[in-house]
Amino acid sequence: MPEFFNVLPPADALELVLKHLPVRAATGACVVDTVEAIGRTLAEVVLAPESLPPFPRSTMDGYSVRAADTFGATEGLPAWFNVVGEVPMGQQPAVSLGIGEAAVAYTGGMLAHNADAVVMVEHTQSIDGSTIEGSTIEVVRPVAPGENVAQPGEDVQIGDTVLPAGHVIRAQDIGALLALGIGQVCVSERPRVGILSMGDEIVPPSAEPLPGQVRDINTYTVSAQVAAAGAIPVPLGLVGDDYDIQLSKTRAGFAVTDMLVLSAGSSVSARDRTVDIVAELGSPGVLAHGLALRPGKPAVVGLCDGKPVIGLPGNPVSAMVVCDLLVRPVIHRLMGSATPPDPWETTAVLAQDVPSAPGREDYVPVKLETCPGGFAAAHPVWGKSGLIFTLVKANGIVRVPADVSGFYAGEQVRVREF
Repeated sequence: MPEFFNVLPPADALELVLKHLPVRAATGACVVDTVEAIGRTLAEVVLAPESLPPFPRSTMDGYSVRAADTFGATEGLPAWFNVVGEVPMGQQPAVSLGIGEAAVAYTGGMLAHNADAVVMVEHTQSIDGSTIEGSTIEVVRPVAPGENVAQPGEDVQIGDTVLPAGHVIRAQDIGALLALGIGQVCVSERPRVGILSMGDEIVPPSAEPLPGQVRDINTYTVSAQVAAAGAIPVPLGLVGDDYDIQLSKTRAGFAVTDMLVLSAGSSVSARDRTVDIVAELGSPGVLAHGLALRPGKPAVVGLCDGKPVIGLPGNPVSAMVVCDLLVRPVIHRLMGSATPPDPWETTAVLAQDVPSAPGREDYVPVKLETCPGGFAAAHPVWGKSGLIFTLVKANGIVRVPADVSGFYAGEQVRVREF
């Protein structure tokens, strides 16, 4: 049996692809409404058309004052202020402050004229049991000029870069854009990722498998991962182990997509011909055959006439791990992102030893459990790479680097959450 000819660490294999793909949107651009832009990648820089906040704004409920009038105030020797009015929310101030005067202020509202600070309501007390105009309050702590006040432009200045090109838009980004009145943004088109599953043993999920057959899993799990990464999955169907038909369907899918993912056919047996197929699609062809990785060693990484082609192992767990490590970052590069968003990770304590062989990266599914004291425990979920319910029972995965021989129970590890 032939050997894998170029086993590489996953990061090195990814770098081989990314260095051939420019950091710009390779899929064109379009304009979308900001409210519908979650998860999209900006195709151009967004500059602030105005400053935020546009006026001095109170960050606390309390009283707007002249800060100098509060200097020296203590609980034993408070400063007295006459309440001369209020500044209602959403309105400009109609009251000006003189020496020893205050006006009711609300969080997010404007300050009275001549005021330069806000005293928190917790640091005041009413003399006559009222806070309305004409009442008197005691201030028991001093404030500095600008205290509890958001200054004009403190959040963002006009002309500032709000978000750079290549940024993947998050929920908070949508809020920031709308706060500036930016109702539309220019984003990269979603790349189309073709997904072709190969193997005589694979049948559609709706079919009743015969002995020796299994339902197609990878088309749908990979499609879901592709969609989660912001691309458009294009399932290309199933094909048996006839090489000519495999090549024909691959070429057809390659012509109408921006990236191609081949499931199964990436091992070294005589029936696995992904390497040969990739070699025929364009130059330079295969960049790496085999990863220093478990699960997922039998993977193929290729670039054909500027278009990425990834061959995934047939085992579902292996396919999902390789898809996350290679397909997801390549999708983001196609959309113009220099680096993909980091997956959500948390810290946990291992509940069991996790052995590993030095020289390869191991990815171990774990189930997280909150323990008394508030810390998270990671329980390894053992299973072979062909068992999809290994991942169903888990809610995260732990990476064991290639330069260590495993982790001991009780060690803190980083868990990449699903």
